Amino acid sequence: MNAQPQPTEDGANAEHATSGPPPARLLRLPEVIDRVGLRRSAIYQRMSEGRFPKSRSLGPKCTVWVEEEIDAWIRSIADKPHRDAR
Repeated sequence: MNAQPQPTEDGANAEHATSGPPPARLLRLPEVIDRVGLRRSAIYQRMSEGRFPKSRSLGPKCTVWVEEEIDAWIRSIADKPHRDAR
């Protein structure tokens, strides 16, 4: 028996639905801290200086960062030459 691809809600075939970019993820502060290795105060200090991605507020007690912006920041740090390299 041949299985036919099932259409998604928007009418596209399910086999093609996963070919696009993954949906953006939002990260809470504990995960950002784990990923970048900085403490909360250092993250907020760098944000105020424009040296770290800005957070977004989802409500009065909910702050998030866009995962891709954090990943791009990590890549930018990794791409910098070492201080000792002369």
